[in-house]
Amino acid sequence: MKTPRASALLFGFILFGLATATAAQPNILWVSSEDHGPQMGCYGDPYANTPNVDKLATRSLRYTHAWATAPVCAPTRTTIISGLHGPSSGGDHMRSMVAYPAGQKMFPQLLREAGYYTTNHAKEDYNLPKTPAVWDASSNSAHWKNRPAGKPFFAVFNSTKSHESQTVRGDATPIHDPAKVRVPAYHPDTPEVRRDWALFYDSVTAADADAGVVLAQLAADGLADDTIIFYWADHGSGMPRSKRWPSDSGLHVPLIVHIPEKFKDLRPADYVAGGTTDRPVSFADFAPTLCSLAGIKPPEWMQGYAFLGKFIAPAQPYVYGFRGRMDERYDLVRSVTDGRYVYLRNYLPHLSQGQHVDTQFKTPTTAVWRKLYDEGKLNAAQSIFWQTPKAPEELYDLQSDRDEVNNLAASPAHQTILEKLRAAQQAHSRRIRDLGFIPEGERLTRAGTRAPYDFGHDDTKYPYEKIFAAAELASSLKPDAAPALKKLLTDADSAVRYWGAIGLYMRGPSAVNAARTEFTAALSDSSPYVRIVAAEALGQFGTGPDLTAALPVLTSLAHWGHNDVFTSLAALHAIEALGPKKYTLARDAILALPATGPTPDARYAPYIPRILADLRASLGAPAGPAAEKTKKGKRKAANQAEPKE
Repeated sequence: MKTPRASALLFGFILFGLATATAAQPNILWVSSEDHGPQMGCYGDPYANTPNVDKLATRSLRYTHAWATAPVCAPTRTTIISGLHGPSSGGDHMRSMVAYPAGQKMFPQLLREAGYYTTNHAKEDYNLPKTPAVWDASSNSAHWKNRPAGKPFFAVFNSTKSHESQTVRGDATPIHDPAKVRVPAYHPDTPEVRRDWALFYDSVTAADADAGVVLAQLAADGLADDTIIFYWADHGSGMPRSKRWPSDSGLHVPLIVHIPEKFKDLRPADYVAGGTTDRPVSFADFAPTLCSLAGIKPPEWMQGYAFLGKFIAPAQPYVYGFRGRMDERYDLVRSVTDGRYVYLRNYLPHLSQGQHVDTQFKTPTTAVWRKLYDEGKLNAAQSIFWQTPKAPEELYDLQSDRDEVNNLAASPAHQTILEKLRAAQQAHSRRIRDLGFIPEGERLTRAGTRAPYDFGHDDTKYPYEKIFAAAELASSLKPDAAPALKKLLTDADSAVRYWGAIGLYMRGPSAVNAARTEFTAALSDSSPYVRIVAAEALGQFGTGPDLTAALPVLTSLAHWGHNDVFTSLAALHAIEALGPKKYTLARDAILALPATGPTPDARYAPYIPRILADLRASLGAPAGPAAEKTKKGKRKAANQAEPKE
């Protein structure tokens, strides 16, 4: 029979064991919001009204150099959930869906396996498939309160109130005073722009209020001392030239982390309550960091570096960004920052920053900005967004040029830092086996039943160095590269031929006409993407007979009923690039193109109807069912609560 003293000791040991288990596995709360950068009071913005997050910052560590990996939600959330950079997993394009790498798991599944109750309230929007093992609950009713007794939790609460769509409300009256807006150097100073910026700040205040509700619930449940808290936003502001553009304005995000005293062993060495750290942090670092906080050694395949917890990794000197397809418009940009300088590498410099993305053009700022550009009423800084070609390389000093409008890439005084960041970007692309240098559809065709990540790490299937070298040469825009590019048109690898063709096309009529024989032969290339570039080049810069030969190639490949969605989209872009005066010659064929067709996932469905609607309108034909198909397709494709782009 146990004595009272023995029973008390036993009870004490049980309590100690429970406390130790709790200490080993802290609760973790993520409070996130959409489409805003460090436009908050705690980041020194006097125009912002964010009392709840500001209060959190007074007892937390504030990161000054945190970068999203992409300037739109789906690719950057794909990086977060997987621990893989988007161009490595193949999930780099906005609203796409590719197979998950063999043997890898989304990090919440690893937390579940370690004993956590994982909930998401409620946005997902991943470009990789999720299994039922990822979340215990992912819906508008998901909450830590529903967890089994004694389980630690990982809970995500996301506010959509700061989303880009909030600046599209035509009848909204701003609460923030538009007269007090700081208009960035790249935007024209107009009433529409000031109103949109004021509405944007209103939306950040609304997201802050949502954060306040969640933090108050945590405190009311008596869990504040047992819970590590993150506050972050999924990319820069929803205003044009922030959203969708991988510079600091599109990637710099707030990141605030609170680690209670009882978990001080999980803090980094520079943790000071109410303090700041200039450690560069990327969204690729989130998955390994969550593993580290939960006591799990981050798997080797994760590409980021834990910045908190038991397995903190050394700080890295750089963080990286990317831009791929933005909804219906392709681009290929890579970026890197050391916190002061920002370097961008434009691999398709013939495409403007301001391509006509349907969602972006619903923002009043975009419309008035474009109108003033067409009227020749913008200054040099305000015109950059619309001009082509883009500079192949861009370099900005955030210390003297916070709006990134003074490109220092050609500055003799900045060549050392240019070369340093260029080398970092190239090394990063090599390390992650960047898949962006193969057209979207071709990478899936080459991968077959394998995940793009697995295909991309097989050098026999993806000769990265050869393709990357071709992309570097093609996009450099150096005139003396034309002979070498012409030679690439005969390479055995179709991606190399693609870069040879597009490199010559980007150099204009003289380069295209000098390779006219090769381009004519390329109209019959085995790769549809080489055929498309060849037809666009000949149609744009060749003779009348060249255009006559090119248009049937393009309209045939644009037929969604006969081709996959990626081929058709690329061909439609090429037709559109020729301009109405030329593609009117194929009017009947264009108007006969279908707005539906085969697609590997519903997320791809809205894009072709948008381009077709624009083409039909330019040809004076009714928009047809395209607009409605786009609306329905977008809602179905996202498969999320309140899906937004």
